Amino acid sequence: MEINLDYIELALLLIVITFILILISSFKKLRIEIAQKSTVNVEGNNMKLQALERLTLYAERSGLKNLVERIGAHGMSTSDFHHALIQALKTEYEYNQSQQIYVSPEVWNAITKLKDQNIYIINHITANLPPFATALDLGKLIVEYSTNPNAELNIIVLDALQFEAKKILS
Repeated sequence: MEINLDYIELALLLIVITFILILISSFKKLRIEIAQKSTVNVEGNNMKLQALERLTLYAERSGLKNLVERIGAHGMSTSDFHHALIQALKTEYEYNQSQQIYVSPEVWNAITKLKDQNIYIINHITANLPPFATALDLGKLIVEYSTNPNAELNIIVLDALQFEAKKILS
């Protein structure tokens, strides 16, 4: 039973070629998986950045001074102006609630606290108005309050949003 050396060499060569083909196929699959994950990661980061942009706009618009200027007290009763300010904060917050899935819990918590704090401040200032105060008086008091150091939480929230964006971009 003499085994021909050529057949053994041929069998070994076929085994090596098969092994190389399996390795090449595995590497191609791995490269495709990496490319797909990279694409998903880029798309995910883009969605996170878009959410941060929307929340940045919300934080800007929710600043007390910006809110008073945007809503405008002209021609409104104090009660109507108070209601319009609160409603604007709540409506924009609700509009942006879906963004919480793209940001960290800390950032979303800051956004929620911004809304809650500004509603509290507006309610507090309104409750302490003199009996015959006008909507313009309310607006003026809110703007005056916003000039106090650390009165505007939106500035802190904007810093947090910017920090979050920088983490994604680096």
